[in-house]
Amino acid sequence: MGNLVVSKFGGTSMGDAQCMLRSAEVALKQGSSLVVVSATSGTTNDLISLGKTAEKQTSWAEIEAILTKIVDKHRKIASDLVVSKEAQMTLNVLFEEMQSLAKGVHLLKDCSMKAMDTLVSLGERMSSVLFTEAMEAVLKNNGLQKRARLFDVRTVLRTDDQCGKARPLRDEVARLCAKNLSPLMEKEVVVTQGFIGMTEDGITTTLGRGGSDYSAAILAEGVQAQTLEIWTDVAGIATTDPRLCPKAQPIKEISFKEASELATFGAKVLHPATLLPAIRKNIPVFVGSSFDREAKGTWIRKDVEEHPLIRAMAIRKKQVLVTLSTPEMLHAHGFLYQVFKIFNDHKVSIDAITTSEISVSVTLDDSTLLNKKLIADLSQIAEVQVEDNLSLISLIGNNINHTSGLGKKIFDQIPDINVRMICLGASKHNFCFLVNEEQGVDAVQRLHKYFVEAGVEELA
Repeated sequence: MGNLVVSKFGGTSMGDAQCMLRSAEVALKQGSSLVVVSATSGTTNDLISLGKTAEKQTSWAEIEAILTKIVDKHRKIASDLVVSKEAQMTLNVLFEEMQSLAKGVHLLKDCSMKAMDTLVSLGERMSSVLFTEAMEAVLKNNGLQKRARLFDVRTVLRTDDQCGKARPLRDEVARLCAKNLSPLMEKEVVVTQGFIGMTEDGITTTLGRGGSDYSAAILAEGVQAQTLEIWTDVAGIATTDPRLCPKAQPIKEISFKEASELATFGAKVLHPATLLPAIRKNIPVFVGSSFDREAKGTWIRKDVEEHPLIRAMAIRKKQVLVTLSTPEMLHAHGFLYQVFKIFNDHKVSIDAITTSEISVSVTLDDSTLLNKKLIADLSQIAEVQVEDNLSLISLIGNNINHTSGLGKKIFDQIPDINVRMICLGASKHNFCFLVNEEQGVDAVQRLHKYFVEAGVEELA
């Protein structure tokens, strides 16, 4: 098929009819064979609110208000796009499904993860109907014979049954893509949904918040694409969040390893899991703005030309530090196994870790504290101390763990900020440390000014 391009468009790129038509023009100019779309901006949050409200409220009026908001939004886009009668009928079926699900949750006063996944999946299922019409209109306006085809991603994106954060079954996805998806892409522009999948038993699942990027990468791997494009409302990846540092600079290219660290430790442009399929198949990833296609954007590749000491920095807010202490750690084996087994049993991911003779400290997202059973299980093997309202600061670059003097340069910039924990050595691409949340942004701003804005390249 030549250069097979998979393009993914985020929620802001689906915001209204104008956004959809603009995104469709981008897809056409990029030669996209497969387009993966998110729900329209804000719709996923509305659907989550719908499920929670239907579960808790005794009055139907508040639930109906949310339903009306979602329906009116999509009908407005459909009207502006002048969609076909077939598309209108498809949307009406989805609206009816949404109402039926809300009624079921309301009557049972129970919104299970299975019900929530089915409900939330409607965001992408509705937006993809609308975007297919936008894509069709753009193809016709450009005098092309090629047509746009709506494709239900659940036909190929097979997952396990862990609703809320399902894991794709790679081999099965590849087999189903070869059978059901790749043949369609030879003659048509295929439009499908991000974020959602289906179990072997036909249960709709989601890949977790932000999972649209990940599902696009999974599909790119499945159809053996040559390029994966992620189109959003910002022109690529910057040296840090421009909302924190107005002088943040665009990054022309970044390596897979650097980008993976950056995404994992707080950068919001990419979902942390997005790059895993691209790395496995060495698929270059482009991140650009659908609102400004001519902007250069960022290429993420295995090999890059420049390898700066500090490429970028990120902040991960709402962190907690959990410290486990017990004399049994001293000169004993097996303790860390017990600790990690408990985290594994509860399906909790650890971000950073450090140990001493009788203690081990780990950083986690603060939402983890809602899992009372986790803390109770940890308390069975050690004394547990929890510190909250923390931020994890990460400096991402190259050869970090073999550069003498780097630590001094970092901490010289923040002498009045207490560092609660340091994590260095596991990766040559990352130096991270923990500070109080109210000082996190200040720390990033100072470090960015020194390492990026002032152009510090060499360490004396």
